[in-house]
Amino acid sequence: MKNPTTYRLRIFAALWLLSWGHLGQSPAFAQSATSTHSLHSYQVEVPVTQLWVDTKVDLREGAKVRFTATGTMTYPEGQSPMDRLSTAGSFGPAGLSRGFADLLHQYPVRDAGHGALIARIGDATYAQPFAVGASKEYDVPVAGRLYLGINQSQSEAASATGSFKVKIEILAEGSTTTITAGGPPDAPIAGITPQLLAKIPRRVTDPDGNPGDMVNVLLVGTQDEVLQAFSVANWVQVDKSAGTSALNAIMDSLEKKDYLTMPMSTLMLFNRPQDYGLAHGEAVKVAMSRHHLRLWKSPYEVDGRPLWCISSTHDIGFERDQRNNGVTHKIDPNIDNEREFVNGTLAATGLVVQRDHVTPADPLTTAKTATGGEFHSDGRIAVLVLKDTKASGN
Repeated sequence: MKNPTTYRLRIFAALWLLSWGHLGQSPAFAQSATSTHSLHSYQVEVPVTQLWVDTKVDLREGAKVRFTATGTMTYPEGQSPMDRLSTAGSFGPAGLSRGFADLLHQYPVRDAGHGALIARIGDATYAQPFAVGASKEYDVPVAGRLYLGINQSQSEAASATGSFKVKIEILAEGSTTTITAGGPPDAPIAGITPQLLAKIPRRVTDPDGNPGDMVNVLLVGTQDEVLQAFSVANWVQVDKSAGTSALNAIMDSLEKKDYLTMPMSTLMLFNRPQDYGLAHGEAVKVAMSRHHLRLWKSPYEVDGRPLWCISSTHDIGFERDQRNNGVTHKIDPNIDNEREFVNGTLAATGLVVQRDHVTPADPLTTAKTATGGEFHSDGRIAVLVLKDTKASGN
């Protein structure tokens, strides 16, 4: 006859295992299983001769993706003395440590290694590239096509050799709802009424009261939500003075980083200077060419949240300042292009939950900046509502 104690222990163990299985796995174990097993897997080769490769993989909002990369690429030694200060040699997906000469090149991801594996989701105009390196898990903010690339300039691709082999694993599918790639579609926003639009000035002024750039974007959200959205979209707050600018330029250069925070002039709205100046600069060209905007918190609210006014322009060169015959920045006269750049880069973060284009009763379609440069518009204003982090608990 079997030992009664041993028999009872076996029965108890079996019941305990059945009970444990019925109750389910612990959250920690379930999370580990989710992050270990992929739902779909793809293999893509990224040659160094191409800046971007279309993976043919379309991702949903909220999807979780894991990248694993192998392979080797090689840059030849530079021929000029300045090129020889740059990084050269063979490297893996993490790229090479950046040298001083790398400050003379434009790379898609400013803080990633030279030649590192990078990625973006969506349109090249608005989607912000991010570093991947040898491995990375990434939460997809908005639906879109996945592209893989190399953190390098176009000129380097022609003489380099090698490729990276990248495994793409979909760990979580994301939203099953049909979502417009790059953010929500335009739809009326209840709080943006004709009466509210009538209170918003159409243009900003310089400190002497000369009318200038138009107000072409409205943003709904708290100060923290607004600054977070711009930060995620790779906009940077500019320096407030020439002294600060010089110091930051030196520090960024010593750290082999691109300097993008050059100050901008003061303009006025609601009888006060801008609360924030932000730029989305182009490395190397930042002195003459950059996307930039000025941001004011208005006296008004929409659905209990602050309404911010934005005047955005794109510097494309220099021209004569007609106020004093000095030199000033020339802006792209098609001001609507910059409105859509702000719209597109913010929407690509996944932090915009509503958006629309509205036409006020007195639209501004053509005018001059405070310095005398002409610009034109269809008169519409982009309105973006940011995710309410307090309501969502984030």
